[in-house]
Amino acid sequence: MTAFRWYSQFVNFVQLLFPDFSLILCGYLVCRYTALNRTVWQQVETLVYFLFFPVLLFHSIIKSPLSIASTSSLIGAGWVMGLAGIGLAYSLPRWPLLGKHVPTRLHAASAQVSFRFNSFVGLALAERTAGPQGLLLIAVLIGVCVPLFNIGAVWPMARHAQRRILPELLRNPLIIGTASGLAANLTGLTLPAWIEPTVSRIGGASLALGLMAAGAGMQFSALGQAKAMAVALLAIRHFLLPLIAFALSQLFRLDAVQTTVLLAFSALPTASSAYVLAARMGYDGAYVAGLVTLSTLLGMLSLPFALGVLRTF
Repeated sequence: MTAFRWYSQFVNFVQLLFPDFSLILCGYLVCRYTALNRTVWQQVETLVYFLFFPVLLFHSIIKSPLSIASTSSLIGAGWVMGLAGIGLAYSLPRWPLLGKHVPTRLHAASAQVSFRFNSFVGLALAERTAGPQGLLLIAVLIGVCVPLFNIGAVWPMARHAQRRILPELLRNPLIIGTASGLAANLTGLTLPAWIEPTVSRIGGASLALGLMAAGAGMQFSALGQAKAMAVALLAIRHFLLPLIAFALSQLFRLDAVQTTVLLAFSALPTASSAYVLAARMGYDGAYVAGLVTLSTLLGMLSLPFALGVLRTF
């Protein structure tokens, strides 16, 4: 009976996630088989990342009362989970048997895949599974974890870049949107009623376009090398982190909504911008793009596993 219940929960979440992953599939098909090719979707991704997405984060945070004390446990659990992911990713060269199959330079570029996350999928999923409160909580979690994860991603490659880390973090639109939303929320500021419909429509557009842009960016090339490392990185992202998140939800005594948000956050596909960062810093962007593609597909399994199986314990 218990196995049947887990199976039913799994199927329910597969059905629940279908609309989001169907948009990813639409983006992939439109990009590959119509005149709206990758050049078009790169511009869409830029628009969403720098304008629509920060507006959504800001609006999600400001429209509901927020108590830092009530979210401190979730924030703490998110940070611990993130540090665990970063530690596991960068410890791969020291793993028995696997270590000798981890190319140093390729590992520096691709380790980020195992702990970074796709914010587009996260925001779309949170509201669908946990309502407005879930959207608020994952917006806060994204804001506090982006700096940590970006440092974890950039630091190993920094010696090959001509940029400093701190200025890049301060210019990050996700951090700006979250920080301004938190400041406005905690000081009691609200949006005028006449601008609410416009802001809401921008937020809605960001989710649909962001998911389609994630699909448009999928690539299957360059995955023939370092296969053992690829399997290990994706296992951390889609299997170990959900298990760690489940343990942390018990340790930090999170409530039902916070547990749902943390489990969803732990099982998200990796950030679609990971390959952009790797390429920009002089590494093998094509290999990282392949890992991002596989991670997007594996998210269709890890999210139902985290939300439909682990959450029932």
